[in-house]
Amino acid sequence: METLLPLAFFAFVSSITPGPNNIMLTSSGILFGFTRSIPHMLGITFGFGVLLALCAAGVGSLIIAVPAVHVALKLAGSAYLVYLAWQLRSMAFGQQDDGRARPMSFAGAALFQFANPKAWVMAITGASAFLPVMQPVWMAVAIFCLVFCVVNLPCISVWAGTGAALRKYLAQPRWQRLFCMVMVGLTVYSAAAIWL
Repeated sequence: METLLPLAFFAFVSSITPGPNNIMLTSSGILFGFTRSIPHMLGITFGFGVLLALCAAGVGSLIIAVPAVHVALKLAGSAYLVYLAWQLRSMAFGQQDDGRARPMSFAGAALFQFANPKAWVMAITGASAFLPVMQPVWMAVAIFCLVFCVVNLPCISVWAGTGAALRKYLAQPRWQRLFCMVMVGLTVYSAAAIWL
């Protein structure tokens, strides 16, 4: 049990720092507000919890050991981020409620975790360094996933909340363009960083 505090600290640092999920949640908070972004946040935490359990069971090491699968995950993650950057490029904040634009769904956010390279790195690193040593093993995996997810959800909520707080300041077209340029740049950087 002495590994729980270091695990919680690792979960906090890795969850609160910028990454694809947090960039998308900031955008969602701005475009749709905090409440409508809740399914997106819950989907991230649920999908990441499943990914954590798989990595703790050894699947993460297998994925890394098979180069073709690792490259396919990187391709899928970077392709989605480039698509997201393209969508952000032309987004008009005044039209987010016209029926066409919708926040990411619970299922979409959960599935994205399997193409999110930062999520894989967090899960594999966490499982290899912080998985409690105890019997039965399923209990160790459950505690590991629970601690990580309990820390993760408030951290990612901060990003959606920040976006929601910025929403009123982006009513002017000039600030909308500036925000879009910054978010596109960060998203493209995230897509490129997958390959570094």
